[in-house]
Amino acid sequence: MARLSWTSGPSLPPRPRKRHAVNRTRPRDLTGPRFRDVLPALAGTTAAVCAVTAALAMGYRAAGIVVPVAGIALMVCVVAIGVRRGRPGSRRRHGHYTAEELLALDIQGLALAVARMLRRDGWRVRLLPAPDRPRLCARNAAGHRLHVAFRPVAEPLPDEDRPHRHAHRDGAAPQLQLVVHRGMFQDRDIRWAHRQENTFLLDGQALRRWAHGVRLDDLLARTS
Repeated sequence: MARLSWTSGPSLPPRPRKRHAVNRTRPRDLTGPRFRDVLPALAGTTAAVCAVTAALAMGYRAAGIVVPVAGIALMVCVVAIGVRRGRPGSRRRHGHYTAEELLALDIQGLALAVARMLRRDGWRVRLLPAPDRPRLCARNAAGHRLHVAFRPVAEPLPDEDRPHRHAHRDGAAPQLQLVVHRGMFQDRDIRWAHRQENTFLLDGQALRRWAHGVRLDDLLARTS
């Protein structure tokens, strides 16, 4: 009696069967970029190289070998600085974070990241460490004072110290309060912040834009 086969389709000899299995494992429809897709970048790179070469040649004719050597040394320094700044550690120290890096931070790391972003925007920052609720106090060149809290709600928690409202002279800038949360604030939080004086909420979307390089002043101008 002939055995029943549980495989569908005609039976293949050993070598064609192996070739058939290899063909099935090859990715399909995964073509690389077309020439017209890379043409703008290629043209721009070519134009930049030609312009630099022409400038070095003109400098060599005008002042000798000093100009090409100085130009090449300058380009090497610029490339080295760009590569160094592009490293993750250096990038974070200068106040630039990716969305994935922000999500991986604990509360202390988030406070450090916000402090770095404030310094990137020209603020002088003082970190007030705490086991679970760090705070920041900052001041900029214009005299604005900023108190930063980290919590998922706008209102201070029952056991949380409220920011001190120091009396200031007439004409002095008032103290601003910034509440940072990686998620989204509720409608009641937004209504509460509107009732307060100089209180701003920074949710996850705005925090990611700030970490990407947008200045805090621009973000606060959109929320005011």
